[in-house]
Amino acid sequence: MNYADCPVASTLEVIGGKWKPLILYQLSDRPMRFSELRRVVPQATQKMLTQQLRDLERDGIINRKVYAVVPPKVDYSLTGYGQTLKPLLGLMCDWGIRHRARAANRSRRTPANRKIETPFRA
Repeated sequence: MNYADCPVASTLEVIGGKWKPLILYQLSDRPMRFSELRRVVPQATQKMLTQQLRDLERDGIINRKVYAVVPPKVDYSLTGYGQTLKPLLGLMCDWGIRHRARAANRSRRTPANRKIETPFRA
């Protein structure tokens, strides 16, 4: 199977990237304002967060609702189509929890001062 035919590649074209999955996870429960998203994804620059939100809006995954008030208010939320990603986000969340637990268990079993045996002798 080549890259263009791979369904995982198709998914990653829409939700791939460093911040998109985190944005989608945050929006899976409720609409959020830009400033709220900045607080929950502080590692993303304002420019990068704006670009990722535009991409997700362009792909029909999120809605951007602008309120006619001063100062301007903008909410972001998942579209109906974006809601279909919730099971995938849930699986990613579950896997992340299991992975963290596994990694913590491995680090407890591997002391930093353990002597490493090698098959080669000097």
